[in-house]
Amino acid sequence: MRLLVVGRLSGQLAAAVKMAMAHGAKVNHVERTDQATEQLRRGQGADLLMVDYNLDIGALIAANDAERIFVPVVACGVDNDAEKAAAAIRAGAKEFIPLPPDADLIAAVLAAVADDERPLISADPSMQAVIKLADQVARSEASILITGESGVGKEVMARYLHVNSKRAERPFISVNCAAIPDNLLESELFGHEKGAFTGAVARRIGKFEEADGGTLLLDEISEMDARLQAKLLRAIQERVIDRVGGTKPVSVNIRIIATSNRDLARAVSEGTFREDLLYRLNVVNLRLPALRERPGDVSVLADHFVKKYAAANGVPPRPLSADARRALAAHRWPGNVRELENAMHRAVLLAVGPEIDSEAIRLPDGQPLMGGMSPDAGPAGRAAQTADAVSRAYVGQTVAQMEKTLILDTLTHCLGNRTHAANILGISIRTLRNKLNEYADEGTQIMAPQTGVASTAYGASAA
Repeated sequence: MRLLVVGRLSGQLAAAVKMAMAHGAKVNHVERTDQATEQLRRGQGADLLMVDYNLDIGALIAANDAERIFVPVVACGVDNDAEKAAAAIRAGAKEFIPLPPDADLIAAVLAAVADDERPLISADPSMQAVIKLADQVARSEASILITGESGVGKEVMARYLHVNSKRAERPFISVNCAAIPDNLLESELFGHEKGAFTGAVARRIGKFEEADGGTLLLDEISEMDARLQAKLLRAIQERVIDRVGGTKPVSVNIRIIATSNRDLARAVSEGTFREDLLYRLNVVNLRLPALRERPGDVSVLADHFVKKYAAANGVPPRPLSADARRALAAHRWPGNVRELENAMHRAVLLAVGPEIDSEAIRLPDGQPLMGGMSPDAGPAGRAAQTADAVSRAYVGQTVAQMEKTLILDTLTHCLGNRTHAANILGISIRTLRNKLNEYADEGTQIMAPQTGVASTAYGASAA
């Protein structure tokens, strides 16, 4: 955990810093918000900003956003001024920590941020075999390619590899290649010099330099532009990079982990991915099985998510009923672990009584896991009901209307996650983006990622 404290280190703030350090945080300090942005721009990364609420938190977050630096902010302050605390939250702070500090509150805030890393939980033999291989290669310097469907936990595995590597004390930096437009991704990865292009008002350290000494995760590497693939290949082979607008190479010492939910061998044959880059990345391949291929994990993961979201929502954890476990085991989980996690989050909120029963476990549209079909219909009967419903839904529509309905319904099923939806639809993330932009221009409401909130604008940075 890397903590950047912003503000004057008076006695109470210094006490909070000492508590954070006692819980394992590595702390840096600056007094002004512009110094914080400059430090982050130079590649001295942070996982969390703790900011005095007397400073302009809104301006700090806006300055970071302009640099595409997204680090959560918690506000802190003495005297417990309710108006200042509320203003800090409105400005974008995730939490408010009153000073003098409470050790348990400091620990809880740090744990909440650290929870983004997510533990690797498994009991199924098929997944255990993958973890065993991961343990064998974690301490090596080999590049690793993690493959599998969207939602199986590829980033969780990448973090597991880093934590168990020789570089565990150094940064773990993740870049989603599918979520950043091509014209920005080069600067994001390699950084830029002042004046390199319009808007480059200062030198910016890229993710390669920020990850120096540690691990760089290139998430969804298959979506990277061919020109950037060539520059990436050179960086991996020679361990040097060129900042955009730079005049001399910069040495970097990093380990590369890449993920993909697409068949990269097929992408090579189609000419969209470089074969030599695939060889460099795929020194070791870890294929994560889909959740339906590891049924032994469903129950243990469900129990973990129940405890997690019960604690997050301040409700006592309830055990899963026998019927609920049977429903979980019977579902195919097309969204894999991500879908299971979202389902259990809803179940924690919807459950009544001493147990979480099957009625509380619902799909994003509110339907139970069986989709409202008769449990006595059998596989053939349920398939017939599904086919009949689909046929009736699409009769009378044009091909374009059917395509739009299919794309938007799939996006809703995926809770707005673009990468997952593109994987299910069998199209690239770029094609999906273009379609959603087209629908948004028509005035159609587009679901925002990981929320049930619709938006008429579609951002290129959506994952």
